[in-house]
Amino acid sequence: MRGEGAAALPLLMGIVNLTPDSFSDGGLFLKPDAAIAHAKRLIDEGADWLDLGAESSRPGAAPLPEEQELARLLPVLRACAKLGVPVSVDTYKPGVMRAAIAEGAAMINDIWGFRQPGALDAVAHADVQLCVMHMQRDPQSMQEAPQYHDVVTEVCDFLAARITALQAAGVARGRIVIDPGFGFGKTVAHNLALLRNLTVLEALAVPVLVGLSRKSTIAKLLGHGPEKTASDRLHGSVAAALLAAQRGARILRVHDVAATRDALAIWRAVVAL
Repeated sequence: MRGEGAAALPLLMGIVNLTPDSFSDGGLFLKPDAAIAHAKRLIDEGADWLDLGAESSRPGAAPLPEEQELARLLPVLRACAKLGVPVSVDTYKPGVMRAAIAEGAAMINDIWGFRQPGALDAVAHADVQLCVMHMQRDPQSMQEAPQYHDVVTEVCDFLAARITALQAAGVARGRIVIDPGFGFGKTVAHNLALLRNLTVLEALAVPVLVGLSRKSTIAKLLGHGPEKTASDRLHGSVAAALLAAQRGARILRVHDVAATRDALAIWRAVVAL
């Protein structure tokens, strides 16, 4: 982190999607050379981390065979691991986790929260950070009328339980990061409630990662019609990232690193962090 304590600026995690079907930039970086060039641009813009994902987790996305995920991921990971910033890998498959760790990944970012069979065994004793995300149901069905009695309490309780499970498996608390999973089985109202009450997660005493960048909630709040693209959500995404930072997020997972960095710089100047 950039400093310690509540006043520390969050780290910026630049997104590199290695997929043909991600909601924002699917297909743009499917070829390794294009993905590596994009990763270098994100670092030049100020990314503290890179986040590589080779399987789309957008609503309705179909699972990808492990061999295909590895074929997309490994050439890019091998190059990015040499670029001087830590690399996170988005995956829920134990085999991909092991391969990514062997090739230099510094974090495994699991939308399933390490609940898949074998996932905990794959990472428990590896020297990497683990990001535990909340998701209701699965990517195929998560946005089909998600419901909660109290979304903030339920997400917090889930993440607390996963922290306990990881520690029971031998994972030091200092390796754990949590993500409330904006857009993963949540309506706009659920996402707003989580963002509004993000400081509740501070009670879990681990860093909070927030990923709101370019998500459909941003488009809905801005009133965007079908003529707009995901890149048109830039300004709303930066505003959401800044609000998350003000509420204690320690890592911001974003597509637009330079714009988010600039917004944080102004905030830092105003509040004299």
